[in-house]
Amino acid sequence: MTALIAIVHAGLAAAWVGGMAYSLFVVQPKLKKYFGPREDDRETLTAIIASGNRYKVLALIAVIAVSGIILILLDHQHWWLHALKAALLLAATAIFWYVSWRHWPRRIFATAAERPALQRQLITLATIMLGLAGAAFALGVLAAQL
Repeated sequence: MTALIAIVHAGLAAAWVGGMAYSLFVVQPKLKKYFGPREDDRETLTAIIASGNRYKVLALIAVIAVSGIILILLDHQHWWLHALKAALLLAATAIFWYVSWRHWPRRIFATAAERPALQRQLITLATIMLGLAGAAFALGVLAAQL
């Protein structure tokens, strides 16, 4: 049972990190290249791609967190690494909340003049979130090796 929970936990964490990396380093640059100066069209497609995903990502984060708690309860070794992982996950989740409920509404209703600053802010926030989630994933790998 522990192995199954660990597979779910690590698999979903890998999916979250991989999804963020793919979006940040593949999808966003390709959209920028494809649409070129047609900024409004790119924003429309970006909004369509992002639409409805916040609750799916929150569910993914919740399963990662719950499975992590179960794993800690089953095996108390290296609990401090898992506590650090939890703190990183919480910070990444806070950024996700901000992006989902504050940044995106501002970006959707932004003027053409406001949009570039919001796009740069999203890249910064996404990079930080990816770094936090990636670090948490790396700590999980480290804990499994100890």
